[in-house]
Amino acid sequence: MTQDPHTPDTAPHKPTFGVRLRNNFLTGLIICAPIAITIWLTWTLIHWADSWVKPYIPYRYNPENYIKFAIPGFGLLIAVLMITLIGTFAKNLIGRSIVEFGESIMDRTPLVRSLYKALKQLFETVFAERSTSFKKVGMIEFPGPGSWSMVFIAADVRGGELEHRFQEKGFNDMVAVFLPPTPVPTAGFLIFVERSKIIELDMSPEDAAKMLISAGLIAPDWKPKGDVLES
Repeated sequence: MTQDPHTPDTAPHKPTFGVRLRNNFLTGLIICAPIAITIWLTWTLIHWADSWVKPYIPYRYNPENYIKFAIPGFGLLIAVLMITLIGTFAKNLIGRSIVEFGESIMDRTPLVRSLYKALKQLFETVFAERSTSFKKVGMIEFPGPGSWSMVFIAADVRGGELEHRFQEKGFNDMVAVFLPPTPVPTAGFLIFVERSKIIELDMSPEDAAKMLISAGLIAPDWKPKGDVLES
């Protein structure tokens, strides 16, 4: 029995060797590229820290002068230990006095004081344990009604000129949010919006960053908090 030439061929076609080879390459690239980039960035950070710290280590305390081969990460380890010791020392009375004396010198130095205050405020906001900045994710209508953009919730507008100016215009509960672009979420816009216009999400900032970098291709799993698993 012969097939009617007018009948379309519905049998599935096997991909060609070139298509299979391309798909295998892309699969391998997706697996290997993140691993390679992570290793490269980690190795670069270790060498950068070593190049800054090792020159200041006294000769007698540097083990590389005795074993005659490099120890990657030794400088980074010393830096972490020194920063931890400084933080511990700064918590007691003598340490706080020394820190306050150093800050008073910074405050009297032109140009340097503005840079120092800005950096200190940034690090306190990002790393302070009491801070909730960028720990929540939300949605706001942007760039216009009906269009929604993902944002990281930074902080409430409390005190200062901003709160006063907003209250003059009738806005009493304003929130600062960070609107990151895709696919590079490290740059973006600082936007002030009313709390009632923010839809807070349950997803973590890490999941939100993955979704932004992938342009929405990687969406985190989610289950409503009210759901109860059936036994």
